[in-house]
Amino acid sequence: MRVVIPTSTPDGLLAKRGAHFGKAPFYVIVDIENGEIKDVNFVQNPGHAGGACGNAVSNIQNLGADALIVAGIGARPLMGFKEAGIKVYFDNISPTVEESIKKFLKGEIEEIKPENACGVH
Repeated sequence: MRVVIPTSTPDGLLAKRGAHFGKAPFYVIVDIENGEIKDVNFVQNPGHAGGACGNAVSNIQNLGADALIVAGIGARPLMGFKEAGIKVYFDNISPTVEESIKKFLKGEIEEIKPENACGVH
């Protein structure tokens, strides 16, 4: 499974989580196999034009993501991820990728429901 987390820094598991998935400077990519972290990489966010999040969805899809962990997301990009088959999980507490992934592996964070998406995005 490949999990992508938007971050403010390119520091792998120690990277500080980014508040807005589409505008975060980096994406940390965590490959998980049999419940364990197998590989950690990062890429610079290629960005998205005009405030629209459609490009952000395709950017993350192009990374081969199975899941995305965010601190918040609008309804339209959430629908885009669902249509792309990428599960979106909510964690607005963990300050680093490592802490968020640990919670993810323990099943302590949940998928975002459409009614919990941000109204203003």
